Amino acid sequence: MSEKSIFSKIIDREIPAEIEHEDEHCIVIHDIDKQAPVHLLIIPKTPVPRISESTDEQQMLLGHLLRVAAEVSQKLDLEEGFRVVINNGRHGCESIPHLHVHLLGGRQLDWPPG
Repeated sequence: MSEKSIFSKIIDREIPAEIEHEDEHCIVIHDIDKQAPVHLLIIPKTPVPRISESTDEQQMLLGHLLRVAAEVSQKLDLEEGFRVVINNGRHGCESIPHLHVHLLGGRQLDWPPG
């Protein structure tokens, strides 16, 4: 059995986190290494290693993560805009093999991002 990811430990309440939202499918936490005034992580409770390894059966879950991003952005008054980011693989700067969506906002974001 592989070791649980830090996100699984947060979901299981083994590691504390500042939770912004939680439902049966995901948890939304504040990133401890903020890259913008608002930087949240939307994490599915069912571990998916990375977006490139997602399956057709996970379509509803993936869509739910984006809908939660939209709902949380409204709650946090990000009416000027926000960005959602999913890192995939080494060149995509993936650091934890548990899919998560970054929600960034609260300031003008630069383009291109990387």
